[in-house]
Amino acid sequence: MTVRNFVIPALLALGCATQPPAITSSSPHIAAAVADAKRPEADRARDADRKPAEMLAFAGIAPGQRVADFIPGGGYFTRLFAEAVGASGVVYALVPPASAQRDGAPPIRAIAELQPNVKLVQATIAKIDVGEPLDAIFTAQNYHDLHLAALKLDVAAVNAQVFNALKPGGVYVVVDHSAKPGADITVADTLHRIDQAIVRRELEAAGFVYDGESDVLRNAADTRELSVFDPSIRGKTDQFVMRFRRPK
Repeated sequence: MTVRNFVIPALLALGCATQPPAITSSSPHIAAAVADAKRPEADRARDADRKPAEMLAFAGIAPGQRVADFIPGGGYFTRLFAEAVGASGVVYALVPPASAQRDGAPPIRAIAELQPNVKLVQATIAKIDVGEPLDAIFTAQNYHDLHLAALKLDVAAVNAQVFNALKPGGVYVVVDHSAKPGADITVADTLHRIDQAIVRRELEAAGFVYDGESDVLRNAADTRELSVFDPSIRGKTDQFVMRFRRPK
């Protein structure tokens, strides 16, 4: 065998050997996070509808990462992220100052007190800064709220802050209640939904690159004509899951 014929296969083999294993819903760190005995029973009861293993795998959550849960609510995903990134990772719960005074903040504070790798951070439109670049930012059922008329937010400014908080190559995962294609942004106020095309357009305008989507939370039985709080569909809405990446 010539030197060339020996070296090239050897280099290829070395390259293959150093590639990290693909993250799937059955990856050990994700399976352990979902099975964590510390998770409240109320969270476990929602697993069938929220598909936590699939969500963490789609977001590419891995041990040692720096991850932000943007507007974490009661902390359903915050707990999962904390276990999945492990002791060498950090999870930042990004809570807007206005929300810090509402009922949603105390559960997050309690999680941060119990989980050493969870840090509560009050973020504003003008500043989403945790002091280090992030591998991933995740937000579930919140993006439409940025468009609520009463809040009068500069959504482009918020998206710019999210973009800047990520390291090059980092991902932003957006999960939200689907509106009908072409629906006006006012359905954010009336139905608490949003057309995913609007989300994609706004995030691409912020510099993000669309990086794929998952159908795991789709529900064809949802007509997308009712408020997400309607008892007939609450907790069972059709939801889109999209991933965007900050270019390297």
